[in-house]
Amino acid sequence: MKLYFCDNCQNLLYFENNVCLNCKHAVGFDSSTLSLITLLPGKENELLWFHDKKKKYRFCKNAEYGTCNWLVDADDPSEWCRACAFNRIIPTLTNGENLRRWSNIEIAKHRLIFSLLRLHLPLFVKKENEEEGLAFDFMADVSPEERVMTGHDKGTITLNIEEADEEARARHKLDLGEKYRTLLGHFRHEIGHYYWDVLIKNSSSLKKYRELFGDEQRDYAEALKTYYENGAPGNWSEHFISPYASAHSWEDWAETWAHYLHMMDTLETAYSFGIRIRPGGELGDDPGIKASIVKDPYDISEFDRIMKLWLPLSFAVNSLNRSMGHADFYPFIISPEVIRKLEFIHELCFINSRQKEEII
Repeated sequence: MKLYFCDNCQNLLYFENNVCLNCKHAVGFDSSTLSLITLLPGKENELLWFHDKKKKYRFCKNAEYGTCNWLVDADDPSEWCRACAFNRIIPTLTNGENLRRWSNIEIAKHRLIFSLLRLHLPLFVKKENEEEGLAFDFMADVSPEERVMTGHDKGTITLNIEEADEEARARHKLDLGEKYRTLLGHFRHEIGHYYWDVLIKNSSSLKKYRELFGDEQRDYAEALKTYYENGAPGNWSEHFISPYASAHSWEDWAETWAHYLHMMDTLETAYSFGIRIRPGGELGDDPGIKASIVKDPYDISEFDRIMKLWLPLSFAVNSLNRSMGHADFYPFIISPEVIRKLEFIHELCFINSRQKEEII
């Protein structure tokens, strides 16, 4: 994630801010430039960019619920921004608890969409392109017998809004023996299934995919049944990024895809802060855990360079977490086999990104 500053006073802003807490100017996210910009009031509901008053915007309709700070061009007929246009079902908002949950969901979803736009990945709204499009259904359980299952099906990502409750998410995390479980992680995993269909399914990359992730034609339902009955194999960490990734080729892809997005977004944040890892100072330097993050990871073509930045950063942040008495920020070990899978995903995304930039 990039760092953003108020155009008026240069105060540092969070990605989710809709106002500068220093000078009180309104701010909003322009998805066409991936910029958080400072705004001035215009006529009626129009908002003007601080640096160019000819550029006119309005906030996404979901701003009225406090769940979105993204902007829509003033002459755009759509009520929703680039991120909220994918919403097909949202919770019933007469329930205050649902509004709180939905707000947490939108924070994670907007960060997901930012990453997808940053990678120039194909993104189509399902209501405009049923076959290739994407839609989000955020739903609550009807009853204990009628549970909403989080998952992906033909471009529709369904999320049980219970996952927005920290207590429920922590309970599921313990029940399933997971080391990492977040709303953003759910989105990144499920969107991985979507991009398997978009980038792999009928492409020339399918052969290489099968060499790395296995045969996706293996019975999926039976594979999951076996996994939940027997768990992951004892040597899973040699081949997979997580135990669940061992269940089936598709889950291996989705887990690894999510992990790739974790790495890229976190490294971009570290780059924006100019973070430098140099343990031991001038003496006792260990080159294996030393890094100066001086280049945006989205501009790095060689995945080996990304790994050489990621390992020192994750070691440093784990050490900071332990200093606060928390569990590791990054509770993963990346084996050589997993690195090859991550490299495959990076090559797919990097090539796609550069092709889109050439077209633009």
